[in-house]
Amino acid sequence: MKKNVKWICAAAVALLAAACAHEPEWRLVWEEEFEGETLDTAVWSRIPRGTPDWQNTQSSDDRCYAMRDGLLVLRGIVNDDRQADPAEYLTGGVWTRGKHAFEGGRIEVRARLHGARGAWPAIWLLPFETEKYQWPEGGEIDIMERLNHDSIAYQTVHSHYTYTLGIENDPLHGSTMAIEPDAFNVYGVDMWPDSVVFRINGRRHFAYPRIETDKPGQFPFDIPQYLLLDMQLGGQWVGQVDPAELPVEMEVDWVRHYRWE
Repeated sequence: MKKNVKWICAAAVALLAAACAHEPEWRLVWEEEFEGETLDTAVWSRIPRGTPDWQNTQSSDDRCYAMRDGLLVLRGIVNDDRQADPAEYLTGGVWTRGKHAFEGGRIEVRARLHGARGAWPAIWLLPFETEKYQWPEGGEIDIMERLNHDSIAYQTVHSHYTYTLGIENDPLHGSTMAIEPDAFNVYGVDMWPDSVVFRINGRRHFAYPRIETDKPGQFPFDIPQYLLLDMQLGGQWVGQVDPAELPVEMEVDWVRHYRWE
């Protein structure tokens, strides 16, 4: 009988240990450490030139990119040859468009943002199925935008509901949070079926929820996304660039994707 009791107790302890070992938690499913000498082109591409403010200085010029001491470096520089390229400034940016999708879970990016007048670095998400969604129908999740020398970062969502219909405060579609302006900070977002939750340095910032509404396009964010990391210069929002403060850099240490299991 005593042997049976000991066996039952041992089995109970084993079951308890197994249950504890499988407690729900965030589990790392993908990461990019930027440790190599070149960018992994199976995952990342340089962002091409485009017409929007954020994209109209994007360039493939090698001076806008570097892999340095385990960091991806994206630069904004003065264009010294406007016959070859008419843009006044050149900026570096990379994305995972068409190569790597992020579906739900938590995305965190550790980055340091060097300030300059007119600098507009960003970390953000767009729908992976680019042919299916026209902006802003599939939404946009801005994990981080920083302007000039600010000591705050903007975290925002955009959609047909917030942009086309102009409903930005029901619910609130964005906010700002303090950062260490001269240091590395970790910018994050948790993507759930019913909410998008923003974080900075592990601290919950604010959440954008799915709500009951008869207005269309309020929560398109529960779809696969691709990630953009880019240094941007100038535009209606950030204002004029001061070329005397260039070059300016955005240093990205790592990107990590977790799932709740």
